[in-house]
Amino acid sequence: IMLDKKHPNEMLVGLNIRDRRLFDQYRVDLSTGAVVLDTENPGDVLGWVTDPDFQIRGAVATNNEDGSTILRVRDSRKAAWRDLLTWPFGDQGGPVGFTSDGKALYVETTMGADTNRLVKVDAASGKELATLASDPRCDTGRILVQEDTMTVQAVEFEYMKPEWKVLDSSIQADFDALEKVRPGVFNLLGRDRADRKWVVAYLVEDGPTAYYLYDRGSRKADFLFVNRPEMEKYTFAKREGVVIKSRDGLDLVAYLTLPVGAEPKNLPLVLNVHGGPWARDSWGYDPEAQWFANRGYACLQVNFRASSGFGKKFLNAGNAEWGTGKMQDDLTDAVKWAVSRGYADPKKVCIFGGSYGGYAALAGLAFTPEIFSCGVDVVGPSNLKTLMESIPPYWAPLKKQFTLRIGLVESDEAFNKKISPLFHADKIRVPLIIAQGAHDPRVNISESDRMAQALRDRKIPVTYVVYTDEGHGFARPENRLDFYGRVDEFLAKNLGGRAEPWKQVEGSSAEVR
Repeated sequence: IMLDKKHPNEMLVGLNIRDRRLFDQYRVDLSTGAVVLDTENPGDVLGWVTDPDFQIRGAVATNNEDGSTILRVRDSRKAAWRDLLTWPFGDQGGPVGFTSDGKALYVETTMGADTNRLVKVDAASGKELATLASDPRCDTGRILVQEDTMTVQAVEFEYMKPEWKVLDSSIQADFDALEKVRPGVFNLLGRDRADRKWVVAYLVEDGPTAYYLYDRGSRKADFLFVNRPEMEKYTFAKREGVVIKSRDGLDLVAYLTLPVGAEPKNLPLVLNVHGGPWARDSWGYDPEAQWFANRGYACLQVNFRASSGFGKKFLNAGNAEWGTGKMQDDLTDAVKWAVSRGYADPKKVCIFGGSYGGYAALAGLAFTPEIFSCGVDVVGPSNLKTLMESIPPYWAPLKKQFTLRIGLVESDEAFNKKISPLFHADKIRVPLIIAQGAHDPRVNISESDRMAQALRDRKIPVTYVVYTDEGHGFARPENRLDFYGRVDEFLAKNLGGRAEPWKQVEGSSAEVR
């Protein structure tokens, strides 16, 4: 969905009605409800960009022959599309938006650098006009644009913790004032039409998010509410940012959460692996990390190679390094770091994760069985060949990029069997939970069905839970409570922490298969 301040009665919506593989753009009249096809997807476009008149004049496409990304533009709605910029596979980039006169674009790009920079380019030639913001440690994050003037006012960078870089001097005093309101990292969520009042959220690592109404005239912030007031009576754990060296010298940014009041020594450890894998763990309140800490476990979340946000070299270092490769080595190295520093008991380590994190959990148990005491796999693929063969239709334009990132699992049978945990089920020695949504469009339920059966055939203790009304992850509160309750009990049994007595949650669709 795309909205525009100057066109409050319209919105643009991407729908794949015509072709399940492609999202065309429809213009919706919010006054009448009329829906009209605005721009048809030619077959390779993943995203669109509007100009100051709320007309689609930019498109981000992929080349399924070589994995490159293309920025196309047109001079008007009736003009022909033309390629403006191309990022070869291995580089990253994409548009932020047009300038107020429509003659230039703000673009994020790694071309000519390792990390994503924010630059201004000419919309006619693609020539780079200026570099607006960059950080050698990490990519650009959130970008604050003044909607009336289309001026980039600030850019956020997050290496360990988010930091704002102010580009527009007219808001420097406002940001200085907001920094003093309360501890935490603030984020501007909205403005009034005159840009005199802002809604601001303050994020912290150990409590709820607080919301304020900030007046630019008085530079005063009035407290509005916190999103979860019931949390304020509890003490939560701190998430310490750390840098772990991989065995080949990469810096792995990670977050360590320790139980409140416990001696940080020889604790049972949960290695919580993020999904994606082209995503990252970030600073801030993390409910799973807090849950683990509350139960008496240390929680370690590591940005292994292939995680996004740390530049293209770090991202590309994970290409074809799944399973038995260096991505998994980074996770092993993180556990060894926690043990060597005295935080973790080497005999009580669980690997936990969803999606790619679920795959990593299976891989960890299969390829480094001596490291882990138990595991939890949530909607994780077990056979990468069948994963690639069953990707949802709307991911078709990304197929080449997936192949280059994961490796030739469809055409190289030996390679696929080497890195797919399904073919190494006999190496798993410890108990695990597999949790799966029956209607998962990304990781088909057959991935978990086959893994669970392979484990049972080898008499390996596995609890396989299917949520019959869920997809790629669990959305319904009843199912989330059921899942976390089962894992709570499982971890207490295998790691020795605290647990709330588990019982079947009424309304949950859980089926133990």
